Formats: sequence, C-alpha cells, structure tokens
Amino acid sequence: MIKNNPSPQSEIDRPDSGAVEMSIVMPCLNESDTLATCLEKAQRALATLDIASEIIVADNGSTDGSQEIARSYGARVVPVSQKGYGSALMGGIAAARGKYVLMGDADDSYDFLEIPKFYAKLAEGYDLVQGCRLPSGGGTVAPGAMPFLHRWLGNPMFSFLTRTWFRAPIHDVYCGMRGFTKAHYEGLNQRCTGMEFATEMIIKSSLSATNIAEVPITLHPDGRKAHAPHLRTFRDGWRTLRFFLLYSPRWLFLIPGLALIAAGLLGYLVAMPAMHLFGVTFDIHTLMFASLFLLCGYQSVLFSLFSKTFAISEQLLPDDPRLERFHQSVTLERGLIVGAAALATGVALLGCAVLQWARIDFQHLNYPHTMRWVIPGATLTALGHQTILGSFLMSLIRLKRR
Repeated sequence: MIKNNPSPQSEIDRPDSGAVEMSIVMPCLNESDTLATCLEKAQRALATLDIASEIIVADNGSTDGSQEIARSYGARVVPVSQKGYGSALMGGIAAARGKYVLMGDADDSYDFLEIPKFYAKLAEGYDLVQGCRLPSGGGTVAPGAMPFLHRWLGNPMFSFLTRTWFRAPIHDVYCGMRGFTKAHYEGLNQRCTGMEFATEMIIKSSLSATNIAEVPITLHPDGRKAHAPHLRTFRDGWRTLRFFLLYSPRWLFLIPGLALIAAGLLGYLVAMPAMHLFGVTFDIHTLMFASLFLLCGYQSVLFSLFSKTFAISEQLLPDDPRLERFHQSVTLERGLIVGAAALATGVALLGCAVLQWARIDFQHLNYPHTMRWVIPGATLTALGHQTILGSFLMSLIRLKRR
C-alpha cells in the first residue's frame, strides 16, 4: 500500500537530553521472544561507540508485553496505530532525534552488535548504508536463516533488477538492517506502509543520486517461538515487483512498446509491396499482424507516459527534465491536431475502399488490393482516436502540477 506518512502517536518516556548522534529504530509487533536480546545487543554496541544515542521501539499494536520489555531496557516506545512494517518504521523514524538512524528488525535475525560498521560508514559521509547478507556482497546467511526461494531466487532477482534498472550499488535489496542520515530520509518522502518500504528507500535513494555504501553482515535464524515471520513470500514478492514496475515504466511499457512499433513498421515495409524474401511471401496477413503490433505498441508507449507522469505528480518519482520537455512540446492542442489528422486520414482511406466497392456495385472485391486500403485506414483511425483520448487524459493528469 502507498499512503501518506502516518503520524506516530508518540509516547515520550524521557525528556530530550540534547543532541543525539544515533537513533536505533526497531519495528515491533509481538516480539517478546526476541526483543530483549536485540535491545541488549544494541546497547552493548552503542556503548562501544561512546556516542549520544537512543533506542526506539516502534510498536505496531503488540499484545504480548513487548512495550514493557522495551521500557525495562530504557528504550523509548512509540506506538504506531496504522498497521504495516513501513508504517511502524515511519512512525519510529519520525520520532527519532538522532543525526543518524539505524533500523533493524526485532526478531534477532540481525545482529545489532554490528551497528559500529554502519556508524563508521555514516561518519565517513555516506547518506545511506545498506547491510548485505548475501555472499555476493560479502555477507553471510547462517543455515536456516533465509528460506530457499528468498535466498536463491527472489532476493537475487530483485537485487539484480535494482542494480540494472536503478543503478543502486547494492546486492541485497531486502536487507532490513540499514543506516541513514535523518536529513536524507526526510528528503525521500517515503510513502509505502508495507514491506515495500525497504525497497522504496533504495529506489528513491538511487534515483536521487545518493551516496550509498554497503556493509556485509550476517543473517541468523530468527528467535521467534510464539508466531511465524510476518513476511509472506508470494504476496510480498508480487507487491515488490509491482512497485518496481511502477518506478520503471521504461522497462514495463516504453521499451516493449517501441519494439512492437518497430516490428509493426517493418511489417508494413515488407507487406505493402507484397515482398518475397528468403522464400517467404509477405502479404495481407502480414499487414494485419503489423497493424496489431502498431496498435499494441502505441498503447504501451502512451501508458508509459501516463504512468510516469502520474508517478512524478504524486512525488513517487523525481522530476524528469526529458519528460518535461516532451510535455512542453506535445501539448493538448498539438495532440488533438495530430490525432484528428490521423483519424481523418484513416477515415479517408476507408472511404476510398467503400468507393471501390461501390464501383463494382457492391459485388466481390479484389481483397489483396482493397485490404491495402482498409487495414491501414482502420489502423490510422484507431491510432488517431487513441491520440485524441490520450491527449485529454494526459492533460487531466497534469492539471495537479500546473
């Protein structure tokens, strides 16, 4: 889900004691099995750093006494009523007072004794320091710590997509243990309230040319006994893929659309003159397929423009100067003129075909000849109609930004 940042119902257990260097934020939903261990490790790690720090437990409605455990260790409990992993983290981070923030799950799968690794990189000037559990990034996955599909398929695949689509210099996009500056986080305008929160942070950081570092860590089997992990493999995997595609309309719509248009134009090139190449004759049937490619490709390109414009208007993506130049060139009025011209040309071609039919008193047509008027005519009519409607829709999407 994507919603506005929730407002945490902050419960300040102790007064502001001045400048805080680092805040540790743990999202929590019934983590009484492991919370004490995580808090104890975090306290030991922070003690070695000898910096002003705080530990925040962002509680998402625990009913197992996690809040009392947190308080007994001196942690600040921030109740967050809006459900979701991302909601809990947004509430906890919003309440954090530190210059740096480190987030990590409270299920004891992450070793909070590794906090100094993150702090060292943050102190060097990195805005985001991502943990890496996978061997490809130097990390370690202890036996039984990560399900087979997550380790060998889901995580490597999404990490690869993150590197290639968004050029993020990381190898473990799902790693929930990471550190960042509070200022950098506030500039991201995080929106996802579920598990996509973590990937949203990586993608937005990469798109804004953030200084990102990666540190290897070890993932351990979580210590939960009372309940299963909150993560759902297929549901959360699909939501992550959907999120990736929303942030990259180029790969989902634009490039496939341009490929289809190219295939359609090539089809027209060989089918209109009925070329015979390599023992193959390209005729009317080729022309019909070529028209189908053109229509689907054009629709795909239009949708890429719609989705990216919408994502930018909702601040899910940063402004794109190339898209802005496109919008300045292709205005509503110009779109309507081009669409009307294509539609009129298509109707004229169809009208010519009707005239041919009338000349033979509406008897049998020479189909190979007539269809060379009908198919392009129908295609241009459809493209013109799409262009007119698409121009209006784009104008409506952009109303909010004017």
